[in-house]
Amino acid sequence: MAKAAALPLARLLQLASPALPVGAYSYSQGLESAVEAGVVHDRASAQQWINDVAALSLARWELPLLAKLIAAWQGGPDAAMINARFLASRESAELRAETVQMGYSLARLAAQLEIPRHEELEAIEEPVFPTAFAFFVAAWKLPVREALSAYLWSWMENAVMAAVKCVPLGQTDAQRALLDLGDHIDTLVTEALDLDEDAMAPSLPRMALLSARHETQYSRLFRS
Repeated sequence: MAKAAALPLARLLQLASPALPVGAYSYSQGLESAVEAGVVHDRASAQQWINDVAALSLARWELPLLAKLIAAWQGGPDAAMINARFLASRESAELRAETVQMGYSLARLAAQLEIPRHEELEAIEEPVFPTAFAFFVAAWKLPVREALSAYLWSWMENAVMAAVKCVPLGQTDAQRALLDLGDHIDTLVTEALDLDEDAMAPSLPRMALLSARHETQYSRLFRS
């Protein structure tokens, strides 16, 4: 039983790992623009930014759609339709390019690892990252709640590491931020799973504007 329980955990850790070859480290999702604008300037403001994005965007939009995508790959509604819905929600060219590039990379990995039914993922014209992530969750028969937690943790970790580079933050401050942010994961996942369809929507206009401004920012470390 212990061995059976350990395998899904190992698969979730693999999906959430910075070693996943999708290039997540090269994106800041508007954080670099927030630093340039002075909105983010220390650990407290960086942590607030990351927590706000998690609460107002991921928990209210990305995570609920991820749950729907997992259900789709398990035999529910058409994943391509949900994929198009998420793609249409990306407010800037950089945010759109980010999720398409990461989704393409993860779909290619599925083919290289010969994951069953990977052809169905490749058949989607522009698979976004949540679609590809959900495909792996369904293929590996991973629990949905834990998969959403792993997805959110991976996003938080990447956001904090982006803050380390562009705020900049020290490694100890980064670990303090991760400790605090991690405390919110269970609450945010619960909110995402309980959210009504009519209430699903991202609500971060300032992030969208800063992301668009990043496209012409003079000095950049990140692609978004």
